[in-house]
Amino acid sequence: MSISINSGGNGRGRRNHSMGTLSEINVTPFVDIMLVLLIIFMLTAHVMEFGLQVEAPHTKFAKETAQDLPVVTIVKTGLVYLNEKETNLNDLKTEIPRKFGAGKAVFVKADKDAIWDTIAQVTAELSDAGFQINMVVQPEDSAAKGRK
Repeated sequence: MSISINSGGNGRGRRNHSMGTLSEINVTPFVDIMLVLLIIFMLTAHVMEFGLQVEAPHTKFAKETAQDLPVVTIVKTGLVYLNEKETNLNDLKTEIPRKFGAGKAVFVKADKDAIWDTIAQVTAELSDAGFQINMVVQPEDSAAKGRK
């Protein structure tokens, strides 16, 4: 260990020059925190996908649309949802105009394994209320065609 003692002299001592305050930001802790957050978000990204799991039937032709309409979803167990909130089949006539205004069109998304009776009742109820029913389907993949 060595000690440097400045005895006045000509001012050329090593510790005599003042360096001022160090005003640089230490970036290492910031980068560490950002990497940890990145890993956490990567691990939880698949959990953040929410919504009802409905496998719509595949058809040859599927029309793309950008309309923002209410979505009535029927899951394979027969439960009916209005924009991902469970609702009663008989309340659809009043709930849709109350929540979405006087629009006259609705998307119906039913699981391909859903009970047909429930699908028929929902479409009859919506038709009776005067809504235009747009069924949601998935386009058939050309790769899937080759496997059949």
